[in-house]
Amino acid sequence: MKKLINDPKNVVTEAVAGFAVAHPDLVRVSLDPIYIVRADAPVAGKVGIVSGGGSGHEPMHGGLVGVGMLDAAVPGAVFTSPTPDPILAATQAVDGGAGVLHIVKNYTGDVLNFETAADLALAEGIEVASVIINDDVAVKDSLYTAGRRGVAGTVLVEKIAGAAAERGDDLASVAAVAEKVNASVRSMGVALTPCVVPHAGKPSFTLADDEIEIGIGIHGEPGRERIKMEPADAIVDRLLGPILEDLPFASGDKVLLFVNGMGGTPQVELYVVFRRAAEALAEQGIDVTRTLVGNFTTSLEMQGMSISVLKLDDELTTLWDAPVATAALRWGR
Repeated sequence: MKKLINDPKNVVTEAVAGFAVAHPDLVRVSLDPIYIVRADAPVAGKVGIVSGGGSGHEPMHGGLVGVGMLDAAVPGAVFTSPTPDPILAATQAVDGGAGVLHIVKNYTGDVLNFETAADLALAEGIEVASVIINDDVAVKDSLYTAGRRGVAGTVLVEKIAGAAAERGDDLASVAAVAEKVNASVRSMGVALTPCVVPHAGKPSFTLADDEIEIGIGIHGEPGRERIKMEPADAIVDRLLGPILEDLPFASGDKVLLFVNGMGGTPQVELYVVFRRAAEALAEQGIDVTRTLVGNFTTSLEMQGMSISVLKLDDELTTLWDAPVATAALRWGR
């Protein structure tokens, strides 16, 4: 294992500390309990938005904290849910009197720990709503979840819900927007290589040199099938088929197309993928009106990518276009 780390036990703490030094205009951090919060939090009268989960998926979630997106992110150990205490502390830190929305990926530990934190916050008089993200069409159940996994579509939920909160929507309305995005986005990924969790020191699974895993989870959970390596266009078509069938998407739809890197895939390859994905959607009469390409929901150094397609309407388009200022996403400001 070759990694730019010191002690595997301190990777997350040192990374969060470094993030705070790099972005003092955007965030401040607490290291005990550990969470990242936007620099001006709490914002009086604004719904606070908190997300989080295991580390190793950066820039999700810490890199998405800032104006127009998340108010706080709670990082757990690598690929491990944060415990209720830091989630509660982050919830308290962003409570501006209008309630707090928890955006939670559908992994058993995350769901249980955010639920416990929400109960504790309610006991203190903080109103909390929760939205569970389950955009992955690869499997219905996995070792990690009850139902579909929450993957890269989470980024789109956080951006659009964040914009709704920023414009002053109340808690019920922000939660409804988040639910609407989750109901309208579908994702699926592929792994070309495994990743190495620092404290494990060895690959989380094995793939032969000529194999890829279709439908991989962001923690290396099994996908739909393991096949021989194919050209990029064929892989894109394998992923898009289940995505488009699931909602289903139809000719005339306007969509946001998001090609997400898993951490070890160069941008040049992501744009090769995006080219074919956009072409395939156009062939079916689906209009790509908004786009996102890059490493946003990663799996450490895994080589691979995921494709997310979000069906847009006027409201979701307006909220996507709204200003955002985070370490990973920034426009309109």
